[in-house]
Amino acid sequence: MGLFSKWRVHRAFAGGASVEVSERDGIRTLHLGSDTVQSAMRLSAPYDLELAYTRSMMGFLLFRPDPARVAMIGLGGGSLAKFVYHRLPGVRTVVVESNPEVVAAARSHFFLPPEDERFSVVIGEGGQYVAEHPESCDVLMVDGFDGFSQAETLSTQTFYEGCARALTGRGVLVVNLWSSDRNFATYLGRIGAAFEGLTLCLPADKHGNVIVFALKRTAGNPRWDALGDRARELQARVGLEFPEFVRRLREANVHTENRLLI
Repeated sequence: MGLFSKWRVHRAFAGGASVEVSERDGIRTLHLGSDTVQSAMRLSAPYDLELAYTRSMMGFLLFRPDPARVAMIGLGGGSLAKFVYHRLPGVRTVVVESNPEVVAAARSHFFLPPEDERFSVVIGEGGQYVAEHPESCDVLMVDGFDGFSQAETLSTQTFYEGCARALTGRGVLVVNLWSSDRNFATYLGRIGAAFEGLTLCLPADKHGNVIVFALKRTAGNPRWDALGDRARELQARVGLEFPEFVRRLREANVHTENRLLI
């Protein structure tokens, strides 16, 4: 490892790939075989979402504000799992992670909550889990990167079609993509094909991440004023910048003056 190795506090290997934890200026970060930051936690606020793209992924609440079951593919440092656990107490969360050393690092260095009736971690391959659990979740969050790129098995047409089947009737798929990835348009097209075009893009505030929301059922072209009201309620409820999410949704997607078109 290069830049972050001088601040390394933990290193492990699994299948030839390194899992490293570094710390600087009160921020602890996770890296998978490269200097790319996979997860970040502010030590003074370990249950908040430090990275902009993780906050943007929570934008699904604009379209499904009352989920009971959330599944996550990819654990990282557990930022999203922790946030949902602490801020949405009515939600049951299952996280699927293929690398047991990532799970170990999240538990030992990132305050991952212990498993209980509301939270569990499954060691396994995300595509297989999705295929074997139809209609099992209201929200499915996919953050499937290794140290360099999108995981191939988590970006195929078959995988995204499995995601659609894994969701309940008003379910939402949430996918973190990189806009600079040469396959970005291909992945977006695959998601759209699996969800009959019911997709939206939310660019994150920094670093080129684009969050894709795919809806199993149309949201009915919501009015901007209704989305604004919901955003302010959600901001007060969970402490994230939902009005800013609505503004960026308007910039990035087809709309009229009064409505977001889905």
